[in-house]
Amino acid sequence: MPRLCETDGLTDVQTEILKAVRQFVDEQILPVATELEHKDEYPQQIVDGLKELGVFGLMIPEEYGGLGESLLTYTLAVEEIARGWMSVSGVINTHFIVAWMLMHHGTEEQKQKYLPRMATGEVRGAFSMSEPGCGSDVSAIKTKAVKGEDGEYSITGQKMWLTNGGSSNLVAVLVKTDEGADSVYKNMTTFLVEKQEGFGETAQGVTVPGKIEKMGYKGVDTTEMIFEGHRISGEQILGGEPGKGFYQMMDGVEVGRVNVAARGVGVALRAFELGVEYAQQRETFGKKIAEHQAVQFRLAEMATKVEAAHQMVVKAARVKDKGQRNDLESGMAKYLASEYCRDVVEDSFRIHGGYGFSKEYEIERLYREAPMLLIGEGTADIQRMIIGRRVIEEYRSRS
Repeated sequence: MPRLCETDGLTDVQTEILKAVRQFVDEQILPVATELEHKDEYPQQIVDGLKELGVFGLMIPEEYGGLGESLLTYTLAVEEIARGWMSVSGVINTHFIVAWMLMHHGTEEQKQKYLPRMATGEVRGAFSMSEPGCGSDVSAIKTKAVKGEDGEYSITGQKMWLTNGGSSNLVAVLVKTDEGADSVYKNMTTFLVEKQEGFGETAQGVTVPGKIEKMGYKGVDTTEMIFEGHRISGEQILGGEPGKGFYQMMDGVEVGRVNVAARGVGVALRAFELGVEYAQQRETFGKKIAEHQAVQFRLAEMATKVEAAHQMVVKAARVKDKGQRNDLESGMAKYLASEYCRDVVEDSFRIHGGYGFSKEYEIERLYREAPMLLIGEGTADIQRMIIGRRVIEEYRSRS
C-alpha cells in the first residue's frame, strides 16, 4: 500500500468509510471524470451514488439522520473524492457548509426542518457571499434585505459565484440589513432562501440566469443569483436573529477552507500518481525516464509536497474537531495545499511532456482544475493576511 497521505489514529469506522469512498472513486468516478468534464456535464449518476453512500450526511448528527462523523472524516473523504474529480467535491462542499452553519447557528426548528433532508441529499445546499464588485471584500456587499411593516423582508441585489447555484434548492445568502449597529459587520444577516432546482426564475423574485462558463472546474454549476424584491419571512433568518450573518458565514468559510485544502491534496495526489506511473513507462535515451536523476528529483519534490499538505490538512481538521479556533491552521492548510497542488500538477504535466497537452491524458484536466484552488474560499493573499495577523496575535511582543 503506498504510504502517501496515510493518517494515524483513525478508528475502524473511519477506515471503513474511507475505504468505501476510495472504492467508489476508483470504480465510479475516475473512469468517467475526464469525459464528463470535457462535456461540462453534471455528474448526476455520481451524485446519486454519493447519496447512497451517505456522504451528504457524513457530518450531520445522527439525531437528524446523518452519520455524525467528525470534520476529519469528512476532510479525508473529500481528499478521496477530489482525487477522482475535483468538481464532485465541489458539489459536496457548499452543501456541507450550509449544513455546518445550520448545525452550529440554526434554531432547533431550522435544524429539524432541513438537516434530515440534507442528510439524504433531498435538500441540496449552496451558500452565497460574493457579488460582482466585491471579491474578497465581504463588507462591500450591496444586496439588501429591507423589513416591511408586516414583518417580512424584501431582498434585492445580485450575488455571484454560487457553486451549486442551479442544482441546489436551499441557499444561505448573506445580505445587508439595517440593524442600527455601529459596525458594517453587525449589519449583515444570513437568510435561508428556498428555491427550485434549475435555471430561470426559481422562486418569487429569484432568478438564476445560467451556468458561468469556466476554464476548469466543469460539470458543477457555478452561477449568479439575482434578487428582485424577493419576499421572505424573518423565520428564514439563520439563528432567528438578524445582524449575525457575517460571523456565521466566516465560521462556514473556516471549515470550507479545510475542505478546499483537502481538495488540493486530492488533486495533487492524483497528479503525482499519474506522473510516477508515466515516468515508469516512458523511455528516453535507452531507459525509463524514472531512472533519470532529474525526473527522480522532480518526483521527490512532488511526493514531499503532497505529504506535507496532507498533514497540514489533518491538523487543521483535528483542531476544529476539538472545538478550538482554527482560522490559523485552516488558513495555513488552504494556502499550502493550493500552492503545492499547483506545483505538483505542473511537475506532472512536465513529466508527461507533449502528451500532457493532449486531452486524451488526464493530466490536461488537472492542469485546468488546479488554478481554482488558488482563489476558492479566499485567495493566497487573503490567507497570508489571516496567517500574518494570527501569528502576530500569538507572538505579540512583550517589550
